[in-house]
Amino acid sequence: MAQDENGGHELTPASSSAVDVHRTGDPGTAVIVRDAVENPGFPPHRPRVTDLDPKKERRAERTVYTLFYLSIVGSVWAVAAYMAFPIDDSDPGSVRLNNLFIGIGIALALLAIGIGAVHWGKALMHEKEGVDLRHPVRGSEATTERAAEIFRQADEESGFNRRTLVRNSLIGALIAFPLPAVVLFRGLAPQNVDPVEALSQTMWAKGVKLTRDPSGTPIKASDVTLGSVFHVIPEGLNDAEDMLEQKAKAAVLLMRLKPEDLHVSKGRENWNYDGIVAYSKICTHVGCPVALYEQQTHHLLCPCHQSQFDITHEAEVIFGPAKRPLPQLPITVDADGYLVARSDFHEPVGPSFWERH
Repeated sequence: MAQDENGGHELTPASSSAVDVHRTGDPGTAVIVRDAVENPGFPPHRPRVTDLDPKKERRAERTVYTLFYLSIVGSVWAVAAYMAFPIDDSDPGSVRLNNLFIGIGIALALLAIGIGAVHWGKALMHEKEGVDLRHPVRGSEATTERAAEIFRQADEESGFNRRTLVRNSLIGALIAFPLPAVVLFRGLAPQNVDPVEALSQTMWAKGVKLTRDPSGTPIKASDVTLGSVFHVIPEGLNDAEDMLEQKAKAAVLLMRLKPEDLHVSKGRENWNYDGIVAYSKICTHVGCPVALYEQQTHHLLCPCHQSQFDITHEAEVIFGPAKRPLPQLPITVDADGYLVARSDFHEPVGPSFWERH
């Protein structure tokens, strides 16, 4: 019996097959009582049919690797369906067919992997119950050696190395399964257009006026005062058929600083006009809109992940996860005093992509 320090009440420790626990404290909160249920232990082991009959064991193994091969077929089918049933914007039925056959392939790939893994565990892997007692995170050398032995034992019991057809078919299914997703990502880019070229060019070109977003009103250099910031789009953007796609690449922030505050690198001497500079609004981290300007420090802030860019040093990154400065749009004024672009951006805007040079 154990004695409580406060009242002297008796507490009966619960019986356990692993350890005897003696606790003291307030009897009102004690969870160990006199009539605690005894640990019944594990039920008797009942062998499976695959444990008793080698033929059924081999049949279960064939079922498992056949399911994994079916998963590979489903993944390949989804990729083939994406190419065999293309989406035609003028034909709603093509969308249904594309989704139907791709969905069938992906569903088959998923279900076959899942059912095969469950059947492997139920019919072939070692299925005797055991107790894993908790222990400190860092053990002794003997514990480390025991852990390695457990891994070896698990490998033997699962048959991962011994059942080569099951193992290899599973590896093949896991390799093939992501392929439909990789192929489907191609559908996110414009169809029948080189994605690299589409991402490398915007609507900006020599002589294109800078206009206010969203009204499309042209901006004169005299309208831009010190400390002000304008959200800018290229002239004609609102009339474009793919307006949203073009805006996602061409959106610009326009600011005016004192010319002496700008640190201009060689070759960019004429990219600003009397302290007015224009930079891409698309963050080089993951493409969020860089929309916050601090006029005292001349810093731009991306609100998504807090990347900061210093406008006085050509929008170089001074904080956050972004790795590249914001691309600068070369600007000047036309004969009427309106701000116009000298050219397109000299580098792709936004985050890096697979073929960015």
